[in-house]
Amino acid sequence: MYDIIIIGGGVAGCAAARELSRYKANICLVEKEEDVCAGTSKANSAIAHAGYDAEPGSLMAKLNVQGNQMMDAVAGELDFPFERIGSMVVCIHEEDIYKLEELLERGKKNGVKDLRIVDAKEAHELEPNLTEQVVAALYAPTGGIVCPFGMTIAFAENAAVNGVEFKLNTEVENIQKIDGGYVLTTNQGILETKVVVNAAGVYADRFHNMVSEEKIHITPRRGDYCLLDKTAGNHVSHTIFPLPDQFGKGVLVTPTVHGNLLVGPTAIDIEDKEATATTREGLDFLTGKAGEAVADLPMRQVITSFAGLRAHEDHHEFIIGEVKDAKGFVDVAGIESPGLTSAPAIGVMVADIVSGMMGLAENPDFIGTRRGILNPSELSKEERAKLIEVKPEYGNIICRCEMITEGEILDAIHRPVGARSLDGVKRRTRAGMGRCQAGFCSPRTMEILARELHVSMADITKSGGDSKLIVGTVKDRL
Repeated sequence: MYDIIIIGGGVAGCAAARELSRYKANICLVEKEEDVCAGTSKANSAIAHAGYDAEPGSLMAKLNVQGNQMMDAVAGELDFPFERIGSMVVCIHEEDIYKLEELLERGKKNGVKDLRIVDAKEAHELEPNLTEQVVAALYAPTGGIVCPFGMTIAFAENAAVNGVEFKLNTEVENIQKIDGGYVLTTNQGILETKVVVNAAGVYADRFHNMVSEEKIHITPRRGDYCLLDKTAGNHVSHTIFPLPDQFGKGVLVTPTVHGNLLVGPTAIDIEDKEATATTREGLDFLTGKAGEAVADLPMRQVITSFAGLRAHEDHHEFIIGEVKDAKGFVDVAGIESPGLTSAPAIGVMVADIVSGMMGLAENPDFIGTRRGILNPSELSKEERAKLIEVKPEYGNIICRCEMITEGEILDAIHRPVGARSLDGVKRRTRAGMGRCQAGFCSPRTMEILARELHVSMADITKSGGDSKLIVGTVKDRL
């Protein structure tokens, strides 16, 4: 029997795993996909929100600001990209300026630092590519951008180094209460645990409702995005938001930590918890809405589009805590925006709850730091030459768009909770994320995966499951 099983390998589940690994406990994280960061955490705005949007006094507001304040230290400890570039909520109608003032007051109540409203002149000085329609903006210098893959994988790797077991391709099918804990029926067999941490994203309501009479309901809210080439990455230097509406923070335009430009999301409530296909209507909507705030968006430089699902709880609030009528079952549910920003604080809160419930002792061997994958492009010419002399694979470019080497891909495969698919390599190294979207590097990456994992290339998938790229050989069909 495990002491703790965490359901869900998204950013909240992995953050909880990392923080719980500070204690002496037998911990397992189960994830139905073939990798961590394969759901909501891989397809979002990659924003560290300042914290002025959430309702004052809500758990969402508290954890948003705490997570934002923790981000510099956590990014330093775990070596993932984070930049505090600031954000702006722009107003295009004089009669709506009072809404900026309401956000300002809300932000002050939430404890957001250095918030202020700027007039049209200063807004355009801060961001020259704003449209002429912009009459004022709420400026939040504490806003930032982060790599959601990098952060989630960093939490997972650090947790694994500290003893957390990761069971991937393991889908929980049923949960049953037993004396002293729970039995989880999975597609890989039966697991038993004293405590369950339910961080299952859009499926969190399903597992909660298996053990509790007090039901919750989560609606998948689809968000479409467009990602633009790095040549468009400097079109804005801050994250640009419109005034929020009842469906969220609206269509933003933002740089990314890797130098691209991101536009999105839409906000469309659906029923299917797996429906992540984009639509023509959604992408057209993005272009129109974003163009109201930012002029001359170079949408011809879109290199890919994608969609993600937000776990929208009916009351628009995080649900974190032990379920009243299910002792030992801890919800981490309804983690929609600003869930990514809040993740460091969510991890701490969950660890405090569970360690307090179980009376866990601290782990004296806890390792609190982690080094990310070496990026040779950040080295000097002399350092890179020495690296290649010792490890020639760092001189073999596999992905030409992003200049990713074989050495980086090897590192991604052999790290804790390592890559097992093309998307796993992509999330860890960016091989395949460039202009050609893996058109050239996929076969070479597949060869490396097959060689290092000692399997056939026919067994390599794009993203696990049945997503195989090779369906046969030409010779066999002759």
